[in-house]
Formats: sequence, structure tokens, C-alpha cells
Amino acid sequence: MKIHEYQAKEILRRFGVTVPEGKVVFNPEDARTVAKGLGGTVVVKAQIHAGGRGKGGGVKLAHTPEEAKQHAQHILAMRLKTHQTGPDGQLVHKVLIEKGCQIARELYLGMVLDRESSRVTLMASTEGGVEIEQVAASHPEKILKVRVDPALGLMPYQCREIAFGLGLDGKNLGSATKLLTGLYGAFVGTDASLAEINPLVVTADGELLALDAKMNFDDNALFRHKEIEAYRDLDEEDPKETEARKWDLSYVALDGHIGCMVNGAGLAMATMDIIKHFGAMPANFLDVGGTATTERVTAAFKIIMVDPNVRAILVNIFGGIVKCDVIAGGVVSAAKQLGLKVPLVVRLAGTNVDAGNQILNQSGLHIIAADSLRDAAEKAVAAARG
Repeated sequence: MKIHEYQAKEILRRFGVTVPEGKVVFNPEDARTVAKGLGGTVVVKAQIHAGGRGKGGGVKLAHTPEEAKQHAQHILAMRLKTHQTGPDGQLVHKVLIEKGCQIARELYLGMVLDRESSRVTLMASTEGGVEIEQVAASHPEKILKVRVDPALGLMPYQCREIAFGLGLDGKNLGSATKLLTGLYGAFVGTDASLAEINPLVVTADGELLALDAKMNFDDNALFRHKEIEAYRDLDEEDPKETEARKWDLSYVALDGHIGCMVNGAGLAMATMDIIKHFGAMPANFLDVGGTATTERVTAAFKIIMVDPNVRAILVNIFGGIVKCDVIAGGVVSAAKQLGLKVPLVVRLAGTNVDAGNQILNQSGLHIIAADSLRDAAEKAVAAARG
């Protein structure tokens, strides 16, 4: 799950990370009022779940409350396009009004789970304020990394190692240790999958300040963090993914033209791979799981069918715990309710496969049967092209 910058800063503040004073607003007049209370010179920042907001025109410096109002009015009316939003952009519903500061240096801090070492890894760089991927590609030597032992946590010597690597010393050393410890505490304490401060700035007064913040969370751990789950902004999410979550379906929207419904994450990935092997692209990842009911399968099929990019649908089921007749019943129910308008290719194997095929054959729908995964993928790709 993703959250907004202002929400990430609320979390970081609770763990002792210093962030600028600010407030989120939803209309230009409130922007003017907040800017006045912050002293006049503020930064107006669009709040969407995407990076590159500054390059897209979503971050503006205002020297007066009236200028803050004007910037907010412009940003709140825009569909912000960045390299992470796609060509359609994202409509801005809220802006963060934040007190300005004099920046002396811009640094980068990030915390992720390194799956290769199975350790939380702290990354830092003197190249703050730019895309860290660009730094990693062109100057990998400028990225510092320390891996944290889960039994010990982030140790003071590791904080000093990062601080010295960033060129921080003197009075910054203590504040850097506090900030890094707070960032680690926030990451672990909220079951985050990403915590990023870019840029971390050193102000003209020598203060360390998290000027921007980004946090993502493990969906599977949200039951432990209801206060974070309440941060979810449905305006920023794909409606299809939101609907899938209601039915406990693993669904991710993609850019292709062949809708996929599969049981099991591994089989779903293999299905997507073979579709690409035959020259097409999947429109989604969808795993109905091993305990699918007719109602859940119907909901899953509906989610696929409402995607306007889908030109064909491939159902690939290996019946183990989930039964082929349950899948077939859900597919037929959804197809009849919505009216099947694209070719449907179905490959069933495993538990109750004969009963499942009988349901499909007696449905009155035009269904293209397939005997194997290869056969199903070839037929789905041909149907989508035709």
C-alpha cells in the first residue's frame, strides 16, 4: 500500500525524524490561510502517489500567502503527469503547504528489504534530490549501503558510518544518528516495504530535515496497523484493484490486451510469460487463490471484463484445492451477467475437470477450449489479434 508524502511525514515525526512544519489542504483559500500562519514563504506540493512531481509542475515556491493561493489553485485543477503516472496523469485532489527553508546540501536516504541478504538495508547517497535509479546506473560508487542484523537492529556504529560517508560531522553527527534510528524504527515498526527521504537536506542553520518522504507498506501486515490502513486513498488506486481487494483477490492491472484468470501465483506468472512468448502482453495478473468460490470467481471475471483494453480472456486453471467446476460456474455466471463481448479461451485440468467442461459446454457461450498451456496461449493471442 502507498501513502501520500504528508502521511509519511506524520509517521516519521512520531518516530523522531525532523520534518518541515506544514499542513495538507483541499482548496486555494485554505492554502492562503496556512501559508500566512507559516510566515508567508512556503512550498506548495501536489499530493499524489507518484514521484517526479516537481518536474511535472506539481511543486511551487510561494513568497506570499496570495502567491500560495494562486499556486494551489493551479495545481488543484491539474492532471499531473510524471514518469510514474503514465500518459493519463493523476488528478490532484490535495496539496501540502510547507514552510520554506534555506537548503545548503541535498542528500538521499532509503530503507528497503534486500531479499538477496534477507536483511533490512539502509542506503544513502550525497546525490540527493534526483532519481536514485539514475545515480545507481551512472555512479554506483556514490551509493552507501549497510545491512541491519534483525537481532541487533540499526547500531550506532552503522549510523556513524553512513553519517561520515555523507560528509556529516560535528553537531550533525548526533542528529544524524537520531534521524537514522528514527527512520529504521518507522520502517520496522510499521511493516514498511520502503521508506525513502529524498531529499534529506542540511539547512543553512546546519539542521537535518526530511524535506520529502515516501513510504510503502506490506499489504499482508496491514491487519496489525489499522491506523495506517486508514491512510489508504482510493482516488489514487486503480478501481479494478480496489474491487479485487474486496474479494480477497490478488490482482494487478497491466498494459496488455489479454485478460488472465489463473489459480496460483506461480501458474499465473507462467501464463503471463507464455503470452509474452507468443508475442502479446497480459492485461493483468490475477490469482483467484486456492479457496475460490463461485462468487469470487464471478467477481474476478467481471473485473477482467470491465477493462476496455482486454481483447481476449484466457482462463487457465489447474484444479487442486480449487475445483474446476467452481471456476467454470463463476465464469459462466459473470459472462452471462455482463454479456461476453471478447473471445474466451479456457484451459481446465485437475479436480472435477469433466464437470467443469460440462458446465462450459452447456452454457451456450462461445468458448474456445484448450488442451494445454501452450495451446491456450496460442489461441488467446490469435483471438486477441483477430
